[in-house]
Amino acid sequence: MLHDWDPIGVSGIPDATDEYDAYADTVYVMLMDESATASDIAAYLFAVATEHMGLTDRGLLAERSDRVAKLLVSLRPEFGNH
Repeated sequence: MLHDWDPIGVSGIPDATDEYDAYADTVYVMLMDESATASDIAAYLFAVATEHMGLTDRGLLAERSDRVAKLLVSLRPEFGNH
């Protein structure tokens, strides 16, 4: 998630590898326990970036959130087998 959804651009900073852990935990629960749709996950990621982080490039953030959410939902069967 750090490399695909990196709204504040910290993926190249070694000390920031855990920057998005709390959000990743929430997305994992949404994905596995709540069977959230890609749309639900994308909305959460978008809200984190725009509301919590206060970022304003809404078009880019919406596209990135949507792309990552679809990727995660497509991987759900693989997560469930571990």
